[in-house]
Amino acid sequence: MRILVTFSGGGGHFEPLLPLARAARRAGHEVAFAARPWMVAKVGACGFACFPSGTDRGLEPVTRPLVEVDMDREIRDLRDGFGRRIARERGPDLLDVCEQWRPDVVVWDETDFAAPIVAERLGLPHASFVVIAAGSFVRAEVMAEALDELRAEHGLAADPTTEMLHRQLVLSPVPPSFRDPRFASPATLRGMRPWLDGEAPRRGRADTSAPSWAGAVPGAPVVYLTLGTVFNHESGDLFARAIAGLRGLRANIVVTLGREIDPASLGPQPSNVRVERFVPQAEILPWADLVVSHGGSGSVLGAIAHGLPLVVIPMGADQPLNAGRVVELGLGRALDAVRATPAEIAAAADDTLADPRCAAAATALATEVAGLPPPGDAVARLEVLTGRPRSAAP
Repeated sequence: MRILVTFSGGGGHFEPLLPLARAARRAGHEVAFAARPWMVAKVGACGFACFPSGTDRGLEPVTRPLVEVDMDREIRDLRDGFGRRIARERGPDLLDVCEQWRPDVVVWDETDFAAPIVAERLGLPHASFVVIAAGSFVRAEVMAEALDELRAEHGLAADPTTEMLHRQLVLSPVPPSFRDPRFASPATLRGMRPWLDGEAPRRGRADTSAPSWAGAVPGAPVVYLTLGTVFNHESGDLFARAIAGLRGLRANIVVTLGREIDPASLGPQPSNVRVERFVPQAEILPWADLVVSHGGSGSVLGAIAHGLPLVVIPMGADQPLNAGRVVELGLGRALDAVRATPAEIAAAADDTLADPRCAAAATALATEVAGLPPPGDAVARLEVLTGRPRSAAP
């Protein structure tokens, strides 16, 4: 079976798809990705072929000032950015990839709206993959008109309830209790554990010495600060404020800025603070005790899978929705990105680290994630979708 996996965003959209792709390859299937050009090299570094599709327009790394969070604006931006512009740019390239590479099934991240339209046009089975943790960002009443415009351009009938987004199969690595209960999950949604057998997240590594940044202050907790790989350019002085607050804690602080931001721009730091352009999240989370982030779904899901509490400082997109669920579930604290002072950020981190309820809530969610079916079950479902199952999927 040939599986084409597509995504329209950055690492937070790509990395949740990797366990499924690796499980499919282990099962003997051929897997390739289709992504916007800026992500092709990253996919290739993970050992998969990747077809460029669409453009990188709008992704220029220009530092922008922080703005007030406005969820109505963010949802409209999803509609007009991902639902109209990016989907329209990606459609022709995805059509060419499917006609030339001839996949048997398409798996697409839930914001890659061109993929299900192209699959439907070609009569290919397809499955959506959840990359937006809270489950309340992609809304039918907002997206329908934009998606129907694109459907019409591909000769497809209108779909006013956006059934194409969940008609066949939806795979989700998000623990069900994290999803916003005010927004019903589709009947076709099936959970999938976000790691392969034998690769479960662990606290530390028994066979590996702790990295230097984890022990600068012996016995102190590790706090991981990240603002993602896109919103880091829209964060204004938030990095500076967060570091100014966190460095005063009795804690080991590791900060990742993104490849385009020079750590030297933040000035000298004390010995308990390590500032890097990039360190893979998977290398940090096993040693962390707290994640301080913008609340992107990738960083939130990583923290959840490792049983880590959070301090969330949302700036836009789905981040405020994730922050709301973090607070509602008792996983940690949320702060205003525009107004939070260094002292408030430090206090939120200190309080969350000291709160046993946050630790218990994080542990409970990690247990829920561990109880999801393995990626191999999702592969079996894809086989059933193509009509060629090796064995029945439950």
